[in-house]
Amino acid sequence: MAANARLICLAADLADGGPGVRFTVDWRGTEEAAFAVRFQGRAFAYLNRCGHVPIELDWQQNEFFDDSKLYLMCATHGAIYSPQDGRCLGGRCNGRGLTPLPVEERDGEVYFTPSEQIS
Repeated sequence: MAANARLICLAADLADGGPGVRFTVDWRGTEEAAFAVRFQGRAFAYLNRCGHVPIELDWQQNEFFDDSKLYLMCATHGAIYSPQDGRCLGGRCNGRGLTPLPVEERDGEVYFTPSEQIS
């Protein structure tokens, strides 16, 4: 695990297709909102910013999935994204996906594992 890894949450805090966990990251010198979710057994994390306009996705605190629990959805614009890679799958994102963040699951915990470019 990277030396600068930062704990996001316990692995048990992320249920498949369930609520996410919000956290912040230093993104290019600015503190930005981010979130982690679990999909098909794996943890994924993204900047909490729609590809259409920089607005947060969650429709309620920590709710990022649509009703089907298969897609991440922007509550404001209805854009939908792949939970596995952040790709825009439809709606007003016009092909612009979410910004993925590196995470690692280890010993029952989920860590943000930034590279030197991201902190």
